[in-house]
Amino acid sequence: MSDDSSAEIRDTRKDWITEHRDMYLNSGGAQGHIMDVTAVGGRSFATHCMIKYVGRKSGKVFITPLCYGDIGGEVVICASKGGADHHPAWYLNIREQEFVDFQVATQAFRATWREPEGAEREKVWNFMVDCHPFYGDYAKATDRVIPLVMMKAIESIPVFKASDATGQRQY
Repeated sequence: MSDDSSAEIRDTRKDWITEHRDMYLNSGGAQGHIMDVTAVGGRSFATHCMIKYVGRKSGKVFITPLCYGDIGGEVVICASKGGADHHPAWYLNIREQEFVDFQVATQAFRATWREPEGAEREKVWNFMVDCHPFYGDYAKATDRVIPLVMMKAIESIPVFKASDATGQRQY
């Protein structure tokens, strides 16, 4: 998928993404964890987390909501960007960090992260496509390999607040 096509899709969903993020943050995670995403090719009971990270250029803090899966005790997110031909900003930013913070429902954690490779990557990718079928469509729309990020919680931290974010949202 061209970057222009991807940008068009993101523009149509910006309001929904912003509303979703705000609902998640304003409720302390009581709302926004489970969402019906059938309108975009997903499931009616789709799981969402939020990640908090620092911009590699700006130094600002960003919070981004993402679909996730849990495999082997690690939270998995996909850097799909809707099948765009380049990686999402959040992925480029966390690649520069040793740790990433994530929140699932009403619990937040500091985590180490890694990218699975080889047979493990294939297994995790298939799991994520089974959980969130649109990832398969996104992979077909681009020549890039969509990165997978596996986060392993190392300590509990306070849930995210809107005031934690000093930057604009990134996708």
